[in-house]
Amino acid sequence: MFLAEYAGLSVTQQQELRRALRANGAEFKVVKMTLAQLAADDLKIDSLDELLLGPTGLAFADGDPVGAAKALKDFSKDHEVFVVKGGLLGLEFLTPEKISELADIEPREVLLAKLAGAMQAPMATMAGLLAALPRNAASALQQLLEKKEAIQGVEAVEEAVVEAVVEEEVVEEVEGAVAEAAAEADAASDDASSDDTEAEVDEADAPEAEADTSEPADGTDAAAADAGAVEAVETEDDSDATEKASADAEVAGADAAADTEDDDSSADAEVEEK
Repeated sequence: MFLAEYAGLSVTQQQELRRALRANGAEFKVVKMTLAQLAADDLKIDSLDELLLGPTGLAFADGDPVGAAKALKDFSKDHEVFVVKGGLLGLEFLTPEKISELADIEPREVLLAKLAGAMQAPMATMAGLLAALPRNAASALQQLLEKKEAIQGVEAVEEAVVEAVVEEEVVEEVEGAVAEAAAEADAASDDASSDDTEAEVDEADAPEAEADTSEPADGTDAAAADAGAVEAVETEDDSDATEKASADAEVAGADAAADTEDDDSSADAEVEEK
């Protein structure tokens, strides 16, 4: 119950006040103060004696007292002649200040919703924790698998890099060996070219003595050279002998002719003598 001084309000303003209280489950009544004091004495409430004086109206809230207090406070802001003097919450006396604080409280439905939410929060938290256990475990396993795959990928890359380095070293060694072989081949070719050049110079300087002074490649060539020399000597000897025989034959022929002439002369002489 709330007590308010309504002196100075018009009938229209009082009807407006009643409609605002009725919308919040309350009712505004104007009674005689002597009857109100008797009721307070019957309930053994002494705190209302000083308030039940003058033109005072009573607002009874059958439902939520917060809504009625809020309606009275809002109406008093718009009408200066309307003054809230106090009230009762059960058997507890409410000063105007406490009524103002009561009006600032959120409505009952909102408070019940918050209370339900506060009661639901631990259960929701517990449910969330219980649901998070398998989810977190699955997430941890997934992260471990991804980490393992990443490590394997890094190892594979390292192996590939090592293989590439080894292959590059092998290629460099092969290229070095090929370069050395090419250099040796070029050097050998240069030596052979210089030998051929010297041989050509020697042949140009001594063409007649080449056959006699050239060394045979092996024993067979030496033997062939010796046989050729011997045959040449024999041929020369045979030629000399033939020429000598021819000369002897001519001499013999000449002698024979001379002997024949002598014989003919002798025969002619004998014939003349005869």
